[in-house]
Amino acid sequence: MADAKIIDGKAFAADLRNSIAEQVRQLKQNNNLTPGLAVVLVGENSASEIYVRNKHKMTLEAGMNSFEHKLPADTSQKKLLTLIEGLNNDPEVHGILVQLPLPSQINEQNVLAKIDPTKDVDGFHIFNAGKLATGSNGLIPCTPLGCIMMIKDQLGDNISGKRALVIGRSNIVGKPMAALLLKENCTVTIAHSRTVDLPAEVKRADILVAAVGIAQLVKGDWVKKGAVVIDVGMNRLPIDKDGKSKLCGDVDYDEVKQIAGAITPVPGGVGPMTIACLLKNTVTAACQQNNLEIPKI
Repeated sequence: MADAKIIDGKAFAADLRNSIAEQVRQLKQNNNLTPGLAVVLVGENSASEIYVRNKHKMTLEAGMNSFEHKLPADTSQKKLLTLIEGLNNDPEVHGILVQLPLPSQINEQNVLAKIDPTKDVDGFHIFNAGKLATGSNGLIPCTPLGCIMMIKDQLGDNISGKRALVIGRSNIVGKPMAALLLKENCTVTIAHSRTVDLPAEVKRADILVAAVGIAQLVKGDWVKKGAVVIDVGMNRLPIDKDGKSKLCGDVDYDEVKQIAGAITPVPGGVGPMTIACLLKNTVTAACQQNNLEIPKI
């Protein structure tokens, strides 16, 4: 039996960023508008610093304005909220992202709630979450947005009627992913840690999105033949005999790729799409704030 098609997230994201750069060029030329993204980093988390640096680089490469705000770890919540208020009122800033996690003295929910929903390019504000849940058009969380784009690339724009299973119910991935699939008229099931007979649920799914944070949870004999498998998980395996520790997803890749029709690898699958979709959301936000038609990217 032939192995599944490997969904190249790096190539997909690169194509998307190129399309975004062209849209930005047209916005500059036709409307004298340059989308701007502000990223706020509090403290010195090494992983967050790398992520912020990559966002900055790719924002500039797309022709957008990038505004970085790096604050010390002992920053008060009041000071952070004051900064966000200023960004909310800055007409050159169309998107605001506060890098998580935040230091313990700052309440993350209070900070996310302070961001103007029209500039909430992470899609985490309760206003945008509510719009998505009710089928309205708001800013969509980046990872689920990237997932639905890759799913449609494999199955076509019409995925109506497909059985979809989302493993994981987080506010960042699981719930918005299920809402996006439901909006596309899929028959959607959400599985989680209390689900009875998870393998049986997986076996029914034409589309499987795994976002539960358990290394190699989904086995090959669980998966329906020909299913599209999107692995959002990012887990580090124990150090092996050679002293190396590999990254893996929530899906047992070597097993599942022999059954699935298409599958995302980890790393190199969903991850690259997250920043690309952040840029896409920034263009969308800039157009909405200036009463312009949102380009189809």
